[in-house]
Amino acid sequence: MIENIVILTGAGISAESGLQTFRAADGLWEGHRVEDVATPEAYRRNPALVHQFYDARRARLAEVVPNPAHEALARLDAEWSGELLIVTQNVDDLHERAGARRLLHMHGELLSAWCQSCDDRYEWDGPMGEGAHCPRCARAGQVRPDIVWFGEMPYDMERIDAALINADLFVSIGTSGAVYPAAGFVQTARYRGARTLEINLEPSQGSVFFDERRYGPASVEVPRWVDELLAQSAQSSPISS
Repeated sequence: MIENIVILTGAGISAESGLQTFRAADGLWEGHRVEDVATPEAYRRNPALVHQFYDARRARLAEVVPNPAHEALARLDAEWSGELLIVTQNVDDLHERAGARRLLHMHGELLSAWCQSCDDRYEWDGPMGEGAHCPRCARAGQVRPDIVWFGEMPYDMERIDAALINADLFVSIGTSGAVYPAAGFVQTARYRGARTLEINLEPSQGSVFFDERRYGPASVEVPRWVDELLAQSAQSSPISS
């Protein structure tokens, strides 16, 4: 019987809303090498370019809306009576705008800022740039995007590990299976006895570890799976008097 669910989402779920996937076939992300915009070294070397890149991503985010896959997961979040945790590798806010609440961003958030001076984090909407002032400590030039870059530790790993250990079902949606530690979640869940499901456009690098695989657009496959899961749950629930 399924009670506890962990869902991992990646760039593929937001691609259908119009956001480019993390890395294109040519190895570039929005025309840039990842090494130039998504590492601490890149930020130290050329903070202006990094800020320009994330300011553009933040502006683009305001132009897109959640798709049926986001909405289906929000519905599952609202209706599932057991434990549920949606872990997203995405830095957009489409899950939240669709209504998901049991959610964490392991790679940070575009609409969040991190002050290197006072170590505080807070919401940020609009351009940031090199000269941004921290609203807490008032220091200028110390605010960076609250994004986990390559070489940095993803957020909330202890909470994620605890959820994976207790999961009855692990679902991976729209991920390549190439970026660790997220790529290893399926093995952790499987080792602890969870059923595993992959929903993707095509087999991921870790597809062999999944008990079930569904391939097609997330906007089609995710709502279909959520409908099936909730229907099965309703049938197995005791009839109330």
